[in-house]
Amino acid sequence: MKGQIKQVLVICTRRIGDVVLATPLVQSLVRGITGVAVDMLVFEGTQDVVLQNPDVRKVWTVTERPGFLEHVFLLRSLLRKYDLALSVQTGDRPTFYCWVAGRYRIGTLLTDKKSRWKRCLLNQWVPLDNFNTHTVAMNLRLLEPLQIKPVATPVVSWRREDEEAARRVFPHVEGPKRYAVLHVTPKFVYKTWTVTGWGALGQWLVDHDLAVAVTGGASPEEQAYLKDVITAMPAGFINLAGRVNVPSLGYLLSRTSLYVGTDTAVSHMAAAVGVPTIVLFGPSNPIKWGPWPKDFPADAPSPWTTHGSQRQGNVFLVQGEGDCVPCFSEGCERHVRSLSDCLQKLSASRVMQAAELMLANGNDRMCRTIARVPSGAPGL
Repeated sequence: MKGQIKQVLVICTRRIGDVVLATPLVQSLVRGITGVAVDMLVFEGTQDVVLQNPDVRKVWTVTERPGFLEHVFLLRSLLRKYDLALSVQTGDRPTFYCWVAGRYRIGTLLTDKKSRWKRCLLNQWVPLDNFNTHTVAMNLRLLEPLQIKPVATPVVSWRREDEEAARRVFPHVEGPKRYAVLHVTPKFVYKTWTVTGWGALGQWLVDHDLAVAVTGGASPEEQAYLKDVITAMPAGFINLAGRVNVPSLGYLLSRTSLYVGTDTAVSHMAAAVGVPTIVLFGPSNPIKWGPWPKDFPADAPSPWTTHGSQRQGNVFLVQGEGDCVPCFSEGCERHVRSLSDCLQKLSASRVMQAAELMLANGNDRMCRTIARVPSGAPGL
């Protein structure tokens, strides 16, 4: 079958983080099928993270709520265009896109009765494990019917122009002084840490002779929170929010001495490029959503366990406080705009301990030499 596959479409119509975690599937296809061309279909607004990916030939985009004419144009453009279509989502629309686009179709589906009709649209399907398998590993299971060897590390790419753009706004990226990147705004409120925590961490980094770059998202909620964080930052920090595009951010991350962020797409990017990465986790399931460490084995169901702070390779996952953690809910009030007590009670001292440990493993660009250690660390 592999010999007949010349063009493949990978469908990942969700958030930026999901698109990042689908890139190992794309790279595995390119490595596993000689001469294949792989395209992606993603939501409008998420495409920047794969536009420079050397494994992706073309990126199709569709809005989250497309109008009739947009939908018709997309479907006509995709109609049986591909030898193989793969859907990494279980929803109705990605499965339908898969059926439209591919002469042979493989997708991920739920095992409930409501999903039975979608099985008729696919030649083969993989049952979703939503709790005990990482998203990267789950996506790679689509390769099993094709007998393709999986490659697990997500791919982050940029051009020379993106490097130049990063240097213009942040000279430390090429200078002798070490720097840390703090990505302080997740997409949803329930994943946020405290303003005082970020401020204390920023001061600790400055005291340890690191320059500090702060990044954040563009939504009104994220900008409002970012404004509060900026007031708590020490003198001399550089605010890069809104000043770098996604590829430039990838380059900026690739040269940092330390990255700290919450459960967000940028944390997946930092882990993927191999830098020392600290990620703050609260109610989310780390088995499914913890950043995949660079070069972690592809045959593992997940790098992470459910409970406790833990480290694998270049990633230290610091879990929030409380016996209920992780609860798998969207904040303590069960909606995305509510706060999570486990993160609000997470002390800055715990994050500083993790930062000290990661920085102590080497100097400047030590990212590729970190040894894997068992999960867990005393005092964290």
